[in-house]
Amino acid sequence: MTKKRPLTNFQVKVLRAVSQIPLGQTRSYAWVARKIGRPKSARAVGQALNKNPYLLLIPCHRVVHQDGSLGGFALGVKTKKALLELEQRIAKQFSGK
Repeated sequence: MTKKRPLTNFQVKVLRAVSQIPLGQTRSYAWVARKIGRPKSARAVGQALNKNPYLLLIPCHRVVHQDGSLGGFALGVKTKKALLELEQRIAKQFSGK
């Protein structure tokens, strides 16, 4: 059994910021970087999200590129797209729109 490495302070900040993205919405890697006070660290944000050990709890699939393209996801881009579409339908249903 391999021992898991603890998250760095940067990774914790990234995951906390991402956990605040509402259901059915997305934010960019640059948005997350600005949110944690590291505006030039969008690429590092992506690397931190790649190490997210809490995929079911912290919605890293809600983070996309600045231009709206999906970027990567640990479970694959098709899964990321499907999760986002599902969440958008749920959010729309609960908003009454």
